[in-house]
Amino acid sequence: MTLGSLPDFPWDSLTAARALAAAHPDGIVDLSVGTPVDPVPEVVRGALCGPAAAEPGYPYTWGTVELREAVVAAMARRYGVAGVDPDAVLPTIGSKELVAWLPTLLGLGAGDVVAIPELAYPTYEVGARLAGADVVRLAAGQPLPAGTRLVWLNSPSNPTGAVLPAELMRAAVTAARAAGAVLASDECYLAFSTGCSVLHPSVSGGRHDGLLAVHSLSKSSNLAGYRAGFVTGEAGLVRTLMELRRHAGMIVSRPVQAAMRAALDDDAHIAEQASRYAVRRDRLRAALTAFGLTVEHSDAGLYLWATGGEPGRVTVDRLAKSGVLVAPGEFYGPAGGSHVRVAATATDDRIDMAVQRLSVG
Repeated sequence: MTLGSLPDFPWDSLTAARALAAAHPDGIVDLSVGTPVDPVPEVVRGALCGPAAAEPGYPYTWGTVELREAVVAAMARRYGVAGVDPDAVLPTIGSKELVAWLPTLLGLGAGDVVAIPELAYPTYEVGARLAGADVVRLAAGQPLPAGTRLVWLNSPSNPTGAVLPAELMRAAVTAARAAGAVLASDECYLAFSTGCSVLHPSVSGGRHDGLLAVHSLSKSSNLAGYRAGFVTGEAGLVRTLMELRRHAGMIVSRPVQAAMRAALDDDAHIAEQASRYAVRRDRLRAALTAFGLTVEHSDAGLYLWATGGEPGRVTVDRLAKSGVLVAPGEFYGPAGGSHVRVAATATDDRIDMAVQRLSVG
């Protein structure tokens, strides 16, 4: 694997559009990335600086028992997922590193296939390439090709904000199991929806074999700077990942583990953040429509998926002239070529400014 075999980092191509938006007299409103801007909850900051910060020894790769039990409780309380064993929980350094390295950790290589959504977070493809595996993009319900070893689901979707119904997720689980493939569900936006976890009995059939649920606290608890996530699912798969990560030193720091536990124990800040994003999405939807764009899906999560019936880069430039920077849909696959992704990750005053600018064209 060489750097040349990986795609260019997509956001590097927005330099010109960023400069155009920044030239607006009142400055840029950057809605191109999903970076949280709201405060880290006080309960989490207190835990980060608590007793765990004074412990000098190495943390455990598997995480503290208290953290893993907090994950089990939160999965049951927030998503109706019962029966998770604390030993089937593994903290991760955010979710992106797990997404990128999962094919390698699962032993995939040349000739193996990683199936990803037709429109998908770019790191799914990057992870397959790092392992030397092949990638196929599939619309929901399409059959898996021969040689599929890993299947990615993502609901609510990045970039579209679409929520997969339980029956489609259940069909994907059935297909993956029949193919002998691992199904990994990226659920980092699940807290901002009424959708299902892949581990919910209505999807999993009450058993977790062959399944992994990947979670991030970056968006739900504004912990992007902490690099805090976890994976859970089939106990044997999670143990294998733990053993490999232990050899590689892929360990979440002890203070971050303490902060994660605090975040998982507290639901009030989750509800508050979900409300913030719902209001921002609604306001941006109306403004984008006034600008002449059609908003599709965008039911949950952090993003709106919009089209002007033209190449997405043209729409990016038109919005940039109003001082609003968004991401072209092509970042997420060829099927996104006529769309843009608009992130609701800006402070309320900047959202107000974007709404005002878009509403007057």
